[in-house]
Amino acid sequence: MMKKGYWMAMVDITDPDNYPRYVAANKAAFDKYGAKFLVRGGQGEVLEGPKATRLVVIEFDSYQTALDCFHSPEYQAALKLREACSTAHMAVVEGV
Repeated sequence: MMKKGYWMAMVDITDPDNYPRYVAANKAAFDKYGAKFLVRGGQGEVLEGPKATRLVVIEFDSYQTALDCFHSPEYQAALKLREACSTAHMAVVEGV
């Protein structure tokens, strides 16, 4: 059985008026790669490390699929929008 892959992100939104543009743009990549949001905003508290206004965990069918989504042209286009309105600490990890 193949292990799932996950994006884990702590995002500090610096321009909340423009962040929805990124959310709309990332849909193409997430739909293409079968992303499933396990955590997307909601109540959360960062206990150590850099602050974050948004915590996100996204599940993919595999670690490779998670990497492919991040490096895809669709997500890279959306990433440019995110970088203009937020900072992030992000990792792609393999599940257990």
